[in-house]
Amino acid sequence: MIHPSQAIRLIHINLVLLRHGLDEVILATHLFRPIRFLIYLSPWFWFRKDRSPYPVRIRRTLEDLGPIFVKFGQILSTRRDLLPDDLANELAKLQDRVPPFPGEKARAIIEKAYGRPIDELLEAFDEQPLASASIAQVHTAQLKDGKKVVVKVLRPLIEKTIRRDVDLLYTIARLAEKYWKEGRRLRPVEVVQEYEKTIFDELDLMREAANASQLRRNFINSDALYVPEVYWDLTRQNVLVMERISGTPVGDIDALRQQGISMKLLGERGVEIFFTQVFKYNFFHADMHPGNIFVEPNGRYIAVDFGIMGTLTEEDKRYLAENLLAFFNRDYKRVAQLHIQSGWVPEVTRVEEFESAIRTVSEPIFEKPLSEISFGHFLLRLFQTARRFDMEVQPQLVLLQKTLLNIEGLGRQLYPQLDLWTTAKPFLERWMSEQIGRRAFVGKLKQNLPEIAEHLPDLPKKLNKIIDDAASGRIELKWKSDELDMLRKQLRQNHRNTITTIAGGAMLLSGSLLLVFGSGGLLPITLATVLGTGLGAGGGFLLIKGWFDTAD
Repeated sequence: MIHPSQAIRLIHINLVLLRHGLDEVILATHLFRPIRFLIYLSPWFWFRKDRSPYPVRIRRTLEDLGPIFVKFGQILSTRRDLLPDDLANELAKLQDRVPPFPGEKARAIIEKAYGRPIDELLEAFDEQPLASASIAQVHTAQLKDGKKVVVKVLRPLIEKTIRRDVDLLYTIARLAEKYWKEGRRLRPVEVVQEYEKTIFDELDLMREAANASQLRRNFINSDALYVPEVYWDLTRQNVLVMERISGTPVGDIDALRQQGISMKLLGERGVEIFFTQVFKYNFFHADMHPGNIFVEPNGRYIAVDFGIMGTLTEEDKRYLAENLLAFFNRDYKRVAQLHIQSGWVPEVTRVEEFESAIRTVSEPIFEKPLSEISFGHFLLRLFQTARRFDMEVQPQLVLLQKTLLNIEGLGRQLYPQLDLWTTAKPFLERWMSEQIGRRAFVGKLKQNLPEIAEHLPDLPKKLNKIIDDAASGRIELKWKSDELDMLRKQLRQNHRNTITTIAGGAMLLSGSLLLVFGSGGLLPITLATVLGTGLGAGGGFLLIKGWFDTAD
């Protein structure tokens, strides 16, 4: 059931689609399919001016539909396992830039969050926004102690707007899944669910502040990455106050070169930062596009905007590192085995068949120079291949792939000769050596030492009790499993069947003896006949029952 407000919004969306020459999207639905021929009679088909490629028209449509759809398109562009490359590349161009809302409204939101006038907390506040996006906008300010800060403020009524458009996206996704021939393969409802989680997470600025604090702590003494400080006393769910940074946008390559910064160093440093975040700290910035990265004169990166962060499980990290190393060594069988062992593809998958598919994808890549081989595109092709074997791509892996593509693109924009493999391989090998062998053993021992120390004093007492119980025969081995329980039940059943069979045989034999010898004077003939017949019948029944139960 579509709400009236959703119906009005849906009509608006259809008008925007028509304006951008996407009438085939509308007429492809089940409802309009019988009258699809009318497209050739319509005036917009003959007189429309927009003859741009299909992906370009999609991007322009999303831009016209507003910031929530722009954000959706940005997130959709990361699902390269679902979209054609040309559409994914075009959606990646979407810019999250929207007109700012008035500065006096921002001031009112801040004062409501603090419960007091802004002048009591801040020495200065610039109502002219520094930047404006779909979720929030940023203002410059100054603390009472003179420190320069930025204040990020959520847009008024943004949650209501997002909820309306997300509900509408769900409606469209369900219709697409039901009536569009590509709907089931592209799984639009799943994509909307992923988008919903991401965008509502961004509405909590306390969460973003916590992300920034964690990343800052991880790189607190780093020469490679600087993360601004969060001012927690002034941060609320809809207001975030952070240190104001000063640096050159990473996309301004001419300015960076004029400052004498090494492009080679910047490219390699970006790769090292990424792998350090993923494999050392298991906490990575998942929105590292050029708009969120600045560079200090000494070549140190500065990161901002921490609304989207990614993590991996220890198993995912291990298998990811081994996959990349196995791919680098062209050990495709190992890549296939790792996918099955990790549970990324079903256990019933044939290793040889999967290995052959991976080899088909990977061998052409090695025809290029190492400096042109892309980690991100390898993962993309690998995920696309694995999907044919029922691989369900995990959201954290999609975030990782998106971030890796961003880092690669940025690194090669700064330094086109960047050899990502040479930079990354020693890092991966070092990380693997830390997970396996003596160093890994010592590291895990140190990690578990507090727990070991806690239980160590009780160890002699527990050992002494075990020895005493064993000596006195009180020790008992308890073993429980589903298979063992079934075996026990089967043995008990077989035991009962055996007793039933023996009893039946005994009764049958007794009945036979009575019938044969009963007339010998020991019992009256009638009584002997009745007892013999009864015992024989009962024994025969028990004997047959025992046989059938045993056969079952």
